[in-house]
Parts: sequence; structure tokens; C-alpha cells
Amino acid sequence: MDPSSYRPAPGQIPTSPGVYRFSDEHGRVVYVGKAKNLRARLSSYFQDLANLHPRTQSMVTTAAAVDWTVVGTEVEALQLEYSWIKEFDPRFNVKYRDDKSYPSLAVTLDEEFPRAQVMRGPHRKGVRYFGPYGHAWAIRETLDLLLRVFPVRTCSAGVFKNAHRTGRPCLLGYIGKCAAPCTGKISAQDHRALAEDFCEFMAGRTGPYIKRVEREMKRAAQAMEYEKAARLRDDITALTRALEKNAIVFGDGTDADVIALAEDELEVAVQIFHVRGGRVRGQRGWVTERVEDVDTADLVEHFLQQLYGEQRGEAVPREVLVPALPADTAALTQWLCELRGAKVELRVPQRGDKKSLQETVQRNAAQALNLHKLRRAGDLTARSLALQQLAEALEMDTAPLRIECFDISHLQGTEVVASMVVFEDGLPRKSEYRRFAIKTFEGQDDPRAMHEVLTRRFRRYRSDLARDAATDAADGGGVDGADDAENTGPIDPETGKPKRFAYPPQLIVVDGGQPQVAAAVRALEEAGVVDVTVCGLAKRLEEVWVPGEDDPVVLPRSSGEALLMLQRIRDEAHRFAITYHRSKRSKAMTASALDDIPGLGETRRKAVLAHFGSLKRLRTATIEQITEVPGIGRATAAAIVASLAARAPAAPAVNTATGEIIEDDAVVAVDEVAEADEAVPVVPPRQETAGGSVELAQP
Repeated sequence: MDPSSYRPAPGQIPTSPGVYRFSDEHGRVVYVGKAKNLRARLSSYFQDLANLHPRTQSMVTTAAAVDWTVVGTEVEALQLEYSWIKEFDPRFNVKYRDDKSYPSLAVTLDEEFPRAQVMRGPHRKGVRYFGPYGHAWAIRETLDLLLRVFPVRTCSAGVFKNAHRTGRPCLLGYIGKCAAPCTGKISAQDHRALAEDFCEFMAGRTGPYIKRVEREMKRAAQAMEYEKAARLRDDITALTRALEKNAIVFGDGTDADVIALAEDELEVAVQIFHVRGGRVRGQRGWVTERVEDVDTADLVEHFLQQLYGEQRGEAVPREVLVPALPADTAALTQWLCELRGAKVELRVPQRGDKKSLQETVQRNAAQALNLHKLRRAGDLTARSLALQQLAEALEMDTAPLRIECFDISHLQGTEVVASMVVFEDGLPRKSEYRRFAIKTFEGQDDPRAMHEVLTRRFRRYRSDLARDAATDAADGGGVDGADDAENTGPIDPETGKPKRFAYPPQLIVVDGGQPQVAAAVRALEEAGVVDVTVCGLAKRLEEVWVPGEDDPVVLPRSSGEALLMLQRIRDEAHRFAITYHRSKRSKAMTASALDDIPGLGETRRKAVLAHFGSLKRLRTATIEQITEVPGIGRATAAAIVASLAARAPAAPAVNTATGEIIEDDAVVAVDEVAEADEAVPVVPPRQETAGGSVELAQP
């Protein structure tokens, strides 16, 4: 689109600081930026296209509208820019994404009995994190060494509750690697003090603690308590071994993140070393496409925004060492100080050990970029070739840039569900994945289920289009809706996010053969959709079926990449459907006899089960005994007795796989199953597949 068609009048743009965003013809945000002077910055985008960088040209010609928000300070602009990039995921902004989820050592100080464990994902409030580490096994190895000295709790909530109920600790409690707070061997206050000592040691304050243990060892030896002295000696050895796993880089106990970049015209690799207490505690790396025209300083600014945007407190270090200072260094430093709640120094190291370490980090970034280029070259070539081969085999005019695949999953006709996965440009776009529970019928009928799912998917798409057109006409917009961009397109005007089924695909792949393909085509015809290609991929011989053909399409040997892509998309849809089916089946299997009793909510149900221990004991209890549970009145107790009496089993349940009678004592409450680390077998083991095929597991 010609940028002059949506260029704002010069007088409309304020000269204040603010954040702006460009949107395409569908209302999807494609670029977000900030500026000290909005008028000066936005005017630079609407000059002669020949004077713009090729990436900027691509952005302004893709966009169809621009709007902005005025803020008070540059720090507010920095915060709003980060929020919009996170919310809208614009395609022309540099986004640092990693293909890994780095684990951290976490201590849950927000619990009554803090637990040390491996954690991934976003940080939770009230949890102390150390890391990240390159591998989870490195955390477990370090934790195993330190549990000898700091025997804090490491078990799950389910194991902890079970030990508390039985009065017997787990194995770690018997071998001295857990203080066993579950059985009262240590008070909650003493256990918390132990966890805090552990955190202090992990935070780098190791010297004073080791010296204290050495003094205790010498006093024990002088008092001729040789067994205690030997144990303390072994504790010191374990602490020293744990420290040796992290290289010392700074002798002054520096807390810093050391960042370096390696870049070319197309891509940027970033590496970061996390230094805590003078030791390298973790390392991470990203490689991203250079989709906007920015220099090294701007790349550093974008990276710091995305790295620390969700962090608080000590997760933001005292020093951030970067290869180049951003233009808004003062605003960025103030923002980091607000996140940490203390002073943060942002600078470029010039000499000494910090400069040497940054050079090491830079070499790591250069190596990561080279490795990525080797992998990326093959990946880009394969994906482009696969899409082109797919278009030729299915006689499409252009390569299918958006592919949707549907799969049905059930277990002998029960808990029938479906999945929809989306691939854009040959890569999965998981934010667009959808899942369906079949509602119109029960039983095993895959073509009918496929028809229902596609009907629902495109009914929603068509209704959104009709609603947008009606809204536009009511508001007096033009025929194409250009005068009412807020109400037209796939973006929800209330939330600013894409609608659930906003964008139609160029190709639909169904898991199955001719019956499933015919059902899909019928659903599209009923929905009035005529510009979408449909094909099916049968599992047995990997046959590709197209509408109206009695025989499958045989992809030539030269089209191997196309078949591999179809298989990958189908397998992803199969995985997503199986996951949803298993969750629904597990929920149905673990339903409690107490679920439907009026007046008995989740909290009271937990209290009743904890008081009696099992449904068998609860069934034998009287109304008076049930009212002894805190929060349970006589009316609720009477309802419990009546409900359990009506559901009393006529005959004992038998496990058909083992021949054993299943006692009520073996039934575990739903909440305990969710929290326990071990599964409770209540039915014969089965192996389910999509499409409803079932095989009994072999003994």
C-alpha cells in the first residue's frame, strides 16, 4: 500500500514523547516504536520510498494505518513500547526468541515449608530463583551436594501431605538429605531459617558460611566430638565441590550480566553470562532476524527491554555490561533501577577482567551465529522447497503460506475431541492452535466429527466478517471499510488482539482418507468458502487424498520435502488432539463421588477427604461424625450420607488387567492425584491413538 494513502496530516501529530504503532489492512499491528518527538519520528517514515532502508520500505508498504499514544516521560514510553510489543507481537520488530526453556533453581519462600526444586517458565512472586542453568541435571547435581549441608524440603505437595498423614518421612528424610518437616522433626521456623541460609549460600555469600562451619569443626575436635567434626569436614568438602562447578571470574563478588552481540545484515546473535557473587551462574543465547533498520545500540535497547521486562528485585543485577550504550541510556537506567528497587549501573567495560569476560561472551555469540546460519540455510531451503512442491502437487496458484490441519481423537467413541494446528510459512504458530469438544453427537464417527469441527471453524469466520460489514454500514463507512478500521478485520476492537478464527488458510489438511476429505469439503461448501484447498493424509500408507478423486495423489520422488512437511503438520495435529483427549479422559476418570453434592465445594470436599482419609471410611461415618469436620453443618453432612448411600457399589470393582479387587482405600482424591508425582492405575492400561483406534498394552 502507498504510505501517502494513510499519512496523517502534519498538524495532527504532536511533538510530545510517545509510542506509535503501524497496522496492516486487517488491523494487525506490524510495528511498534517510541520517540521523544512523535512528529519528527513519524515524518521520517513518509518520505520518498527510495530514501528508506529496504526493511523500512517493506514495513510502511505493508501497513495501512498508523496511530500513537502520548506519554509523559521517556521511561513511560519505554514501558508502553515493551507492553505493546509483548501484546501484539509485531512482525517487523526485533524479537529475541530462544528455542530452549532454561531451568532455574527455585526456592518457594512463599510456602510455609519452602521447597527447593527445578523450575522453568515465568518467575512467580515469592519464589527465589538462581540461574538460569544450561541443563536441569546441573541443578540437580548441585542441589544433591548442598542437601547434605542444607537439608531443605524437595518433595512435591502430594508426597509431603502423604508423609504428614502417615507420620513417616520419605527416603531423603531417612538418609539425612531432608530435615523432614512433614513429620515434625524440625519446626516451620527452623526449616525456613535453613532455606534462607541455603538462599544466602546460592546468592554468593559463601565465604562467611564456610568459615563458620570450619570454626564449628575445630570446636568439635577440641571437645573430642570426632564424629561431629568428621561430619562437618564432609560438609565443607561438599560445599567446596559445589562451588567448583562455577568458575570464578571476578574476585570482588560482582553481580553482573555480561552481554555481547554478533551481527550481520540479516541476523543477530546475543549471548549473556549471568555472574553472581563473582561466579558465572548461567548462560543464555538468542538468535533473531534483523527485521527492522536498527544499529547495535538499538539492538541492545530492545534486548534489555525483553530480557528484564518481567523481572523484579535481585533478578535485575547491580551491573549490566553491554557492547554499546543505547541512545536513551538515562531512561533505560532509570527503568532498570525501578525494576530492581535499587541502583543499577549500565555501562560498556573498557579494560580489565570485565572487558576480557565480555570478549569471551562475544566469541560465544559469534560461534552461535555461525552455527545458526548453517542450520538456517538448510531449514529455509527445505521449507521453501516443501511449500512450492506442495502447491504444484495440489495444483494451487501460490504456495500455501497458512496451513491448518485438523485431527479427531477419541477412545472407542468416548470423549471425542478435535484439534486445529496452524503452520505459517512452514513453521508452527502455536498461539493460533485451537481445540474442540464434539457436541452434536456421541459415538465413533470421524467424518461426522470432522464436518462439525470445520463447520464451527468457518461459521465463526463468516459470522465475524458479516458482523464487521454490518457494523461498518451502520457507522457509515465505505464499501471496503477503510473509513472504519477499528470495527473491520480480524482484530477485536475491544481487546486489540486477533479474534479466535481471524485469518482463513490457503490449505486445509485433514487426518484421514476420502471420507474425511469429503466431510471437510461439504462443510466448506455449506459455509460458502470457495477459495481454500483441501487434502487428506491417511496414516496407513501416507496417501494424499484430494476432493473428487477415487485414487490418492502420488507425490513424485522429487517431492519428498512436501510429504515430510505434510507428515510433520499431521503429527503435530495428532499430538495436540491426543493431549486434549487425555486431559478430558483423566478428568472424567478421576471424578469424585462428592463432586455433585449441593453445598459441598472444593475446599469443603478437600477437608472431608483429609479428615476421613478415603471414601470407604466416609461411607461408614454417621452424620454426627461428619459434622466434626470444620465447616460442615448438619444439612451438608446429611446430603453427603444420602449421596454416598445412593451411589454405594453393588459389587467390588475388579482391575481386568491384574485380576485384583480395587478397594476404596486405593482411590485417591482428585486434588491429591493432581499434586502427586505418581499415577494411580484404576483401569487396564491402554494405548490410544487419534481416530479412536485402541490397543491393549502387551504384558
